[in-house]
Amino acid sequence: MVLEWIEMYCSEMKIKNSSFLSRSTPVLPVRQISTALACCGALGLLAGCASEPESHIVSNPPPPAPMRSVTTTTTTTTPDTMPAVVVGNPGNVMVTTATPTVNTTVVTMAPPALQTDVVLAQPSPNYVWLAGYWTWRDDRYQWMSGHWELPPNSNAVWIAPRWEQQGNAYKFTEGYWN
Repeated sequence: MVLEWIEMYCSEMKIKNSSFLSRSTPVLPVRQISTALACCGALGLLAGCASEPESHIVSNPPPPAPMRSVTTTTTTTTPDTMPAVVVGNPGNVMVTTATPTVNTTVVTMAPPALQTDVVLAQPSPNYVWLAGYWTWRDDRYQWMSGHWELPPNSNAVWIAPRWEQQGNAYKFTEGYWN
């Protein structure tokens, strides 16, 4: 079929000798035939790409991303040793107890291992080193580096944040000054 097409093309172009390798063949018709053959080859390739495969096998969809259920609750605790706050003037004295709000987060994915913090020089003898810890933010674990902090009063004790396993979940309790 291709040969018939070439012969038809050659007859239309008035090419008497279809031998393309001879030196007597004019250059212009050979270029035209080469261009025509390249176009036909490209069309043949593209026509093959446009056809659909005979089998329509559909694979299962990919599995869903693992579910990370996160529940954040806020609980209020009042430790027995909370310092008293004195409010008022010398005539009227009112004593109140400070009640910290402690946020508790429950996550179903175990926290990573603790990182090693580089303890910097203590700014003054009154500062206390608060070690680094993992917290849960933006739907992922985030490392909070250790740092020096000045306690709210001289009797304050830092209760470090902690992760506790409860069944298949991990409960995070924020740190606070007691």
